[in-house]
This record gives sequence, structure tokens and C-alpha cells, in this order.
Amino acid sequence: MKINLEEKYSKIAGYWHPHIIGELNDNYVKLAKLKGDLVWHSHQEEDEMFVVISGTLMMDFRDGKTIATKPGEILIVPKGVEHRPWTHNEEVRVMLIEPKSTQHTGDIKVAQTVEELKWI
Repeated sequence: MKINLEEKYSKIAGYWHPHIIGELNDNYVKLAKLKGDLVWHSHQEEDEMFVVISGTLMMDFRDGKTIATKPGEILIVPKGVEHRPWTHNEEVRVMLIEPKSTQHTGDIKVAQTVEELKWI
């Protein structure tokens, strides 16, 4: 299956709302536009992989470390590790590859939490 990322990104209106664009074994491939910050959270049973397409994704960790991930780089957050993604007030485009069971903000529910993912 061939997927045009620009075409898919053009269908995403808001920030911090992942959309499914494909399935890979027991994983979803998702796209999201990010701007600002998201709540601290973790995924107890799933690793999470961020592929940065454009912009710089910042990721804070509870141990005080912050990692900047730029276009063409990936960041893997191991299961159970609390993290907080944010941006320098720029739009960041990411692709996420994660198990279908992964909840958007883990066990934390806030206004930004997406309960039901949609295909685009």
C-alpha cells in the first residue's frame, strides 16, 4: 500500500490528535501535527516510536533529561517511562508507530486526550 504523507497531513486540522494511516502487524502507523505541549504520561505496556518529519520534537523525562529530535530522526520511549512531548511553538509533524492497544495519553485523561482514533 502506497501512502502520500503530504496528502494525509493536509487532512489533519488540529494539534495533538493522532490519525491512523495504516496497519503493520499488530501496530498502527499514525500521523499527528504537534504544537505547544502535552500532559506528562506513560504507556505501561507499550513502547512508543516517534519519527519526526518536520520541526523539532522536544521530549522531557522525569529524570530531568530533555531530548530534541529533528527531521529524519526517531525517538523511542520505552514502556513505563513517563514523558512529556512539547514543541518550541512551531508545528511539528510526526509519524507514530505503536501497538494498536496504545492509549493516547496512557491512563491520564485531559482535554487533549483522544479516546477514539480515526482513519484518514
